[in-house]
Amino acid sequence: MTRIPPTTNFDILFTSDLHGAIRPIHYNTNAYRHSGLALLASLIRQERERSPELLLVDNGDLLQGSPLASYAASHGSKEQTHPFIHVLSELGYDAAVMGNHEFNYGQELLRGAVQGSSFPWLSANIVMKREKQSSELAHQELHGDQPAYMTYQDESIVVHTYQVDSSENSNEAVSERLDDKQPVAGLPLAPDGAGIPAFGEPYLVKTLSSGVKIALLGATTHYIPNWEHPKNIEGLHFLDALDTIRTWVKYIRKYEQPDVLVVSYHGGFECDPETGEATERLTGENQAYEICREIEGIDVLLTGHQHRQLTDEIHGVTVIQPGFNGSGLGHVSVQLQQSPDTGKWLVTEKKAKLLLLEDYPDLKPDPVVMKLTDELEASAQTWLDQPIGEVAGDGDLSISSATQLRLQAHPFIDFVHQVQIEATGAQLSNTAMLSEEARGFGNQITVRDVLSNFIYPNTLTVLELSGRDIREALEQTARYFELDTSGKVVVNPAYMQPKPQHYNYDMWAGIEYELNISQPVGNRVVKLEREGKPLGMDEKYSVVMNSYRAAGGGDYAMYPGKKVLHEGATDMAALVEDFIRRHQPLQVGEVHNWKVTN
Repeated sequence: MTRIPPTTNFDILFTSDLHGAIRPIHYNTNAYRHSGLALLASLIRQERERSPELLLVDNGDLLQGSPLASYAASHGSKEQTHPFIHVLSELGYDAAVMGNHEFNYGQELLRGAVQGSSFPWLSANIVMKREKQSSELAHQELHGDQPAYMTYQDESIVVHTYQVDSSENSNEAVSERLDDKQPVAGLPLAPDGAGIPAFGEPYLVKTLSSGVKIALLGATTHYIPNWEHPKNIEGLHFLDALDTIRTWVKYIRKYEQPDVLVVSYHGGFECDPETGEATERLTGENQAYEICREIEGIDVLLTGHQHRQLTDEIHGVTVIQPGFNGSGLGHVSVQLQQSPDTGKWLVTEKKAKLLLLEDYPDLKPDPVVMKLTDELEASAQTWLDQPIGEVAGDGDLSISSATQLRLQAHPFIDFVHQVQIEATGAQLSNTAMLSEEARGFGNQITVRDVLSNFIYPNTLTVLELSGRDIREALEQTARYFELDTSGKVVVNPAYMQPKPQHYNYDMWAGIEYELNISQPVGNRVVKLEREGKPLGMDEKYSVVMNSYRAAGGGDYAMYPGKKVLHEGATDMAALVEDFIRRHQPLQVGEVHNWKVTN
């Protein structure tokens, strides 16, 4: 009688781009919103009952993005664990991966969150810069060519090793020095020349009760230095994610020999998953397609960053991305069969699906998660409802249409320019509408109103730009629009898919200009003046913008490398609140300095 080989399966659940969406609430209005981790927690518990040994991962951008996250960052105790970490620990997360927005509030908050976690934070390509070496290493002579970052060949570096024993359902973290760490069965500490991750181990291994061995490797888009304020990433080096994943996958396959290798990558797809055609400028921000195409040995690739909802298979790799703001979970089921000859478990089937909350309309939020955040929520609501000012008379700073706001000068955008110019003394200003949900200000203004309109903790930077730089920047902005078949100005689909990028359309103050979208791309600036005179192409001007844009974010390649005249340390929401309090009541005037035509 033929013996049937044993089979087993295991499940992966993951969240990504939660952006502080813990409770089911829309903070702009306090209305119920059927999204958030408290609701997903109910699904997680249901899935864990069905699959007790599931692998649960957060794929980044957890700590920033909601008024609750803003309150936790600005009012939280440095001595206490971040409240969002309490939630992930309660739900039994196995690991988290760094997202780019994890750095927005600085490393002190981030490292506090990492240290307070009962699970490891994995990001193999965010490593320690060499100049950040400890005093113990300062006296050591470095021989030969040295990379700009610390490697495992640098002795006496303290690292953390996480062992996950599923049968005991516990994580144990052990700190040890590399020179004291004994190789296991000839296992080298790391690939030759590999950088030392700045926040813990690059990967973990989880062995299930069946004996199936799972390796989970974490990596993050290395494009972060192009967006983030330098002080928030001081001492860190961002290695190419593709190269780092390739190096570690080869190492893990050779020495750990897992049955299943999962990569959790806070990054998205640079190419269409079906056709392989590029869907964006290939900057390295997103590399998921190339990871699948070029790297052998990956079974499952968990992705994020682009806020997309997708499942697919690319070159044999199962890929998935679950959306954002707690709209759903990513779920991957892996089937395995044990070889009767070698005893090794072999993957026979992989299935990816999205568990979207819209398909669970009657689901209730998890009571434990709600209780864990009740105190934080109550304090945040009191803070959000603080009145800070009012708009004078019949003045109107409300936003009724994001589309119309981007077609001609608008009082709310002019208000933003006033704040930026007063804060820095710059001659010119540019800004963007950061959220499609922004509604501007009513007659009475609260902290909630400010945070609903200024959702990112960006600071201000003043660059010295030539008139030619300014024209190039306006031409880049004009790419946001195109004409439809009837000649109407509409948003360029490239700014809608695969990820909405409305925040990359800028509006200016201090100059008068017109963008004619009927003209060819690159020649749409048909008017560019300052105080009624043509802007001098070789003249120099001080221009204030947010720190993301000054670093070149949004394909504004004319900004990086320009002379920096000022770098602010206060985020925009705080500057706006301070301005409102000092200019009571807010005066609203007419503004007509620019327009878009067809």
